[in-house]
Amino acid sequence: MEHIVIIGNGIAGVTAARHIRKLSEKKITIISAEADHFFSRTALMYVYMGHMRWRDIEPYEHWFWEKNRLELKKAYVETVDTNNKTLHFKEGGSITYDKLIIATGSTTNTFGWEGLELNGVQGLVSKQDLENLEKNAPNNKDCPRAVIVGGGLIGVEMAEMLRTRKIEVTMLVRESAFWEGTLPKPEAEMISRHIISHGVDLRHNAELDKILGDDKGNVRAIVTKEGEEIPCCVVGITTGVKPQISFLQHSKIETDKGVLVNRKLETNIEDVYAIGDCAQQREPIGNRPPIEAVWYTGRMMGEALAQTICGKPFEYNPGNWFNSAKFFDIEYQTYGWVFSESKRKDYEAQFHWKCASDLRCVTISYNKNSNEFLGINTFGIRMKHEVFDRWLNEKRSVDYVIENLKQANFDPEFYKKYEKEILKEYEIFTNIVTS
Repeated sequence: MEHIVIIGNGIAGVTAARHIRKLSEKKITIISAEADHFFSRTALMYVYMGHMRWRDIEPYEHWFWEKNRLELKKAYVETVDTNNKTLHFKEGGSITYDKLIIATGSTTNTFGWEGLELNGVQGLVSKQDLENLEKNAPNNKDCPRAVIVGGGLIGVEMAEMLRTRKIEVTMLVRESAFWEGTLPKPEAEMISRHIISHGVDLRHNAELDKILGDDKGNVRAIVTKEGEEIPCCVVGITTGVKPQISFLQHSKIETDKGVLVNRKLETNIEDVYAIGDCAQQREPIGNRPPIEAVWYTGRMMGEALAQTICGKPFEYNPGNWFNSAKFFDIEYQTYGWVFSESKRKDYEAQFHWKCASDLRCVTISYNKNSNEFLGINTFGIRMKHEVFDRWLNEKRSVDYVIENLKQANFDPEFYKKYEKEILKEYEIFTNIVTS
């Protein structure tokens, strides 16, 4: 019986395993040193905040794995011998495979700051990170203040988590507005104001210089590049993530920032594949980055690869870009492409509308030459994915999208009152642009 070995039990690896089992009777082994069972990584914050228990973020009951003949092994893969199709474990022992799927995900990205080894310095990516945060910041008595280095989605999640325990939080963001490298400036500025309104000491144009420790090896403060010393017990490193592939450095599997793959998610070695956050497309797909550290793309890669593994070669084709997130209590959705000022294409123009409450806004991107709709960002307003996906595929005009926003209402009861405002402001915007 062909043996499929999957390194990593995140959304990509487990999706591949589930779909291979649906399509075949192959022997499947899933290896992970992080946790006994697959869990929802995007829900880690809710465990710390007390909204969910650990077992609530495990989507499958523990009997699921045995029932579906998915063997689980808790171990850390130290080396991969592709000549002999053998994995060697850090704990000792080895396992052989017929086909290997690398789905090891991401790890926190750091930049060599002094003091990274101190107790209290951590990221927020893994189960172990969550456990460390519970130990390092159990309450505001043991941890009166924390510093978060970097913005982005993980940074704002960590800020919200700590604030629920009334811990003072300072965030160092090197841009002039929050996540300005990704969001158009009006949106970034609105989110900055929103984060500050939740009691976070958000410092723009601020960068970490070094982390200071006490005589017991614990964090006591950080120093900014401007020379300011900020006392703290925890330093959250949220300056992005990178593929977790260090165990491959002595293998024959080609890597760059991630494991290099083609559209079928094949590596340069026969019978070895990579999916999820650790996979890097040799040729980026459209405007997508070559490495996509996004939950749903990991799931799609797992589904696509299962077809190939089971004898039906299938290319990964993620379609139109979309994503969602939350900034404290403001929900964010994006469909298509809406670029920040630094990444905006020459042909891209944007229409921006903001509610008087400063809690809702919409940015629509379009081709200023052809008027074709390119993408939309919404904050505080829910939209239907399938509607925007269809409009993007149909290459609708920006005028059509604005005039038909009602079709995209996720819940008209709460959203309909903004449609006339958006249309009215768009008409004013259009007159200014064309005059």
